[in-house]
Amino acid sequence: MNDIDLKQYIESIPDFPKPGILFYDIGSLMRNADAWQMATARMAHAVAPWQPDQLAAIESRGFLTAAPLATRLGAGIVMLRKPGKLPGETISHSYDLEYGSDTLHIQKGAIKPGQRVVVTDDMLATGGTLAASIALLRKAGANVVGASVMMELTALRGREKIDVPVHSLLSYED
Repeated sequence: MNDIDLKQYIESIPDFPKPGILFYDIGSLMRNADAWQMATARMAHAVAPWQPDQLAAIESRGFLTAAPLATRLGAGIVMLRKPGKLPGETISHSYDLEYGSDTLHIQKGAIKPGQRVVVTDDMLATGGTLAASIALLRKAGANVVGASVMMELTALRGREKIDVPVHSLLSYED
């Protein structure tokens, strides 16, 4: 089981969400219990040396990767969400995307100053959302020690925008 090729469980869907895009779907990986357990175990093994106090999960597929990692690592989870999705006072960070702009929020007080935080998401593509998440976490007082993603589209060079160590479970060239 340890030598299982997880890419065989990732379905590639052409022209989603728009023509010309090849979408890599973690849903097909998650549907296979053994492959999902192996994927989260490998991610946890890679993240463990960073000794996170909290995992910061980027809405929404980052929630799916953070939950099993937090359980395996004994860490907490904080959610990074779109506007209007979190109760109470929030800290926000707006950023530009290739197709416009967006904003992420975290609840004020969700991070204690200096806590070791690893950001989690399903995909690293252009790096805009991940870089914005790191900036938001720092605004909230976090010591961001790394980022972990299920998949990375290396040709888009998003990693170059990230100033912390990045672990990607699977890499795709195209």
